[in-house]
Amino acid sequence: MTISASQVKELRDQTGAAMMDCKEALQETGGDFEAAVDFLRKKGLKSADKKASRATSEGRVFASIDADGKGANLVSVNCETDFVARTPDFEALLEGLCAHVGSEKPESAETMLEQAWASGGTVADAVKETIGKLGENILLAGAGRIECEDGWVGSYIHHNQKVGAVAAVKTSKTQEEAAETLKNLCMHCTANNPLGLNRDEIPEAVVEREKAIYMDEVKDKPEEIQEKIMGGKLDKYFAGICLNDQPWVWDDKSSTSAAIKAALGDDAEILGFIRYEIGE
Repeated sequence: MTISASQVKELRDQTGAAMMDCKEALQETGGDFEAAVDFLRKKGLKSADKKASRATSEGRVFASIDADGKGANLVSVNCETDFVARTPDFEALLEGLCAHVGSEKPESAETMLEQAWASGGTVADAVKETIGKLGENILLAGAGRIECEDGWVGSYIHHNQKVGAVAAVKTSKTQEEAAETLKNLCMHCTANNPLGLNRDEIPEAVVEREKAIYMDEVKDKPEEIQEKIMGGKLDKYFAGICLNDQPWVWDDKSSTSAAIKAALGDDAEILGFIRYEIGE
């Protein structure tokens, strides 16, 4: 049967598939539009499986904030080229993934892939469909959500769109009053890459490894001052990796926690953060 250009265009508009693929789908299904959609989905999933082993060194980090300012979502999605990372289809996937994080609150990117997708199938299927459309391997590298009942959340995505953060702060200030400080806090997280909020969030194995290095450095010192020297070195180490202890990016004479209190009041407290960067 003859497939008209308008039929091909209509199928392309709905699925985003290439014109030749749409024409093939309609020819294979005898012009049955719904069957053609299914044909393209199956073809896209097969294509995605073939591309799954290809390297994904580009991509984007994307954030969204709930309308009430009490929850923020962050996703990190890898792809093969920067060009694809800036296409409308990739943008739509990012928006959909953030919306999913907000509604379903997955524990991790791995568990999120197995969850049901709003328009059918799983999240993994939705990613594969986008792979079929764009012709590149795509990987959901990170997905997280942060919430705050007694304060507000904020977000910041760097201009290269490859690194970003969301954070939550407990405060009695209004959302409008806290907005700039929250953005600055997220910028700080983006720039300084803290490994945890406080010292107790740093894995014990990481701390013990640092202690072993310092012990080797002070082994020739008198035993009575070894612990004192090690304590000072650990304090300096934690100040570099713990968000509350890090020097504030806007004023390195102040710690981040002190800067937040100075801006939002003595009752202000950083509750948590999430940071993603393409390539990490």
